[in-house]
Amino acid sequence: MSALFFPSGMLLQDLVFGAGIYFPPLFKAVFIGVFVWMAAHRLLRDWIYSGEIWHPTLMDLSLFALSVCFGLLLLAIW
Repeated sequence: MSALFFPSGMLLQDLVFGAGIYFPPLFKAVFIGVFVWMAAHRLLRDWIYSGEIWHPTLMDLSLFALSVCFGLLLLAIW
């Protein structure tokens, strides 16, 4: 019954094809985002750790997520 729904080799080909499409741009976005985050973190470090706005860890994590989104935007535009 499983051979009827899943022909042999089909799942592996889909996995490799899907990884080829989705993984490299995301990996590149994270790679670019880390460098953007390092620069932004260095500039905003005193403000982040003062606790004025938010908890420092959450602010740092949010800044990292925004940096990765900015990296993905750079990849999409460039």
